[in-house]
Parts: sequence; structure tokens; C-alpha cells
Amino acid sequence: MDGRVREWRPEWPCPVGSVLGVHRRGGGDPTYRIDRHADGDTHWRGIRTPDGPTTLAVRARPGDGVVHAEAWGPGAAWVLDSLPALLGAEDDVRGFDPGPHPLVAEGWRRYPHWRLGRTGLVMESLVPAIIEQKVTGLEAFAGFRMLVHRYGERAPGPGPDLKLWVQPDPAILRRVPSWEWLRMHVDPARSRALVSAARVADALERTTGLPGGEVERRLTSLPGIGVWTAAEVRQRAHGDPDAVSFGDYHVAKDLGWAVAGRPFSDDEMAEFLEPWRPHRGRVPVLVALVAGRRERHGPRMAPRTHLPARVTRR
Repeated sequence: MDGRVREWRPEWPCPVGSVLGVHRRGGGDPTYRIDRHADGDTHWRGIRTPDGPTTLAVRARPGDGVVHAEAWGPGAAWVLDSLPALLGAEDDVRGFDPGPHPLVAEGWRRYPHWRLGRTGLVMESLVPAIIEQKVTGLEAFAGFRMLVHRYGERAPGPGPDLKLWVQPDPAILRRVPSWEWLRMHVDPARSRALVSAARVADALERTTGLPGGEVERRLTSLPGIGVWTAAEVRQRAHGDPDAVSFGDYHVAKDLGWAVAGRPFSDDEMAEFLEPWRPHRGRVPVLVALVAGRRERHGPRMAPRTHLPARVTRR
């Protein structure tokens, strides 16, 4: 089945994989698939657009300076229209100055074409972000997979053959029974946050285009959603370059080890990043691209064997 096709010529050498990769929730994400080829990778995504579910395939052709995209399903036209924003065309880096810090400057020198994409789809980013609150990555990714497989739908077009899925509609999320959330290893605090967000999904989607501070205020007004979750959504759905994942288990520690030889607290990270406002969110990414992540010591955190009911705001 042939889909709609768009060939887009970006004004810079667009690194498709590194821009799209932030939307992949673990190696087994059922809404994201990568087909690797010697002449370039194809990134497949199952997306729920305002016009309906869609399968999107994106492949860069650097030799031609073109990004080739094909889409199937009711939302095909919407997602192809949104392709430049998804790949970072609306990310304005003209005001970003890497400054004198050698790691930031080196990151900008080596990765000048990295951009922050914008999906314009708030719930798509919010649902997995809530599931990832205060649990191990393995537990979060497993919970997200179970949710998509049980309550999502197959992506249209070639989606069934690719085993590609689309996240559940907010109307379906609102009807998931409490015991089913527990079966998916999502505790009551996170499931309440998910259902509360699904009830106002239309209003949340209308936050696209608002200033980052206002987006954060509206998101964190919901129960169980704090600054970390809001930042994860601002980065992906809104393409906000000033959004920083304060409260993350690794970000401040990794940045501190790279720039100071010791882990930072969130307060120390905030102080370090302040000179780059309103581009603070770029700095941890550029530093990580150059310095990598700090060396991990000791055993991994084990998944929990109980499900606490206390509400947390992350």
C-alpha cells in the first residue's frame, strides 16, 4: 500500500537519527522501529495525530541533501506537514553562544547541526514521561510497552507487518480500570496522574505555541506532574531549548562529573546553566555528546517489588 510522500530539503545537514531518537522509549518501544541499512537508516513511528493514527517512515539521503518521508493513515497529511518542525527546522539557534566553557564549545563545534525537534503532540510525550517517574528504565519501558499493546492500536498501512503500534487515545486511557494499571506495573500515583491528564487532553494539546513557563505552569497544576515531567514534555512536544530535566536521576550528576569532576545537585546545575538562558536545555546535551556519561559504579537499581500509593510530583 503506497502512502503519501514528501521530500524535504533542509537548510542544514539534518541529523535525522539523533533528532528523532529522543522519542524512542527503550529498544523495545512498540511505537518506534529502526531499519538499518548500509546506505542509511529508516526511522518508523506510529503516531496519533489530531486527524487520526499514522505510520511515518523517515529516511535521510545526505548525498542529495534530502529527507524522504512517507506516511499512511488518516493523519498522513498532518504529519508530513509537520515534518520540518519534527526534525528541528523551527529550532532557532541564532541566539545560542557556547561561551568560554571548553566542553560546551567543543560540543557546539563538533555537533553544530543538532537541533531540537517539535512534535506538537503533548499527550504523546506526557504519557511515557509519567510512566517513567521515579522508577527504573527497565520498569518504565516495560510498563509503556504493556500499555500500548493492551490499549493502543496497530499503526496503519505497513504498521501491522512491521509490528508497529500507536499509543492509546486519551478517551481509552480514561477508562482503564485501576487494577489494569497495577497489572502493567503502574502504581496508583502514576495511574491517577495519567487519567487526570487524559481528562484534560484537549486543553493540554492547546499549550503548543505557549511560552515555556506557561506550559510548565499548566502542566504542573495537574496532580502528579512536576517540573521533571513538564520539562520532558516541553523538550519533545514543544521543542523548548530552555527546558531542563531538573529532578532527573542522572542529568545533574553526569553534567557535574563532566565539567567539575564531581556530581552536581540540581541547584548546582541550575547555577551552572544560568548563563545560557534561554538555551539552557542545549548545554547538557552538547556536553554529553562530547564527554559521554559518568562511569556507573555498583549494581543497577532493582525494579520495585511493591507499588506504593503515595502521590509524587516529578
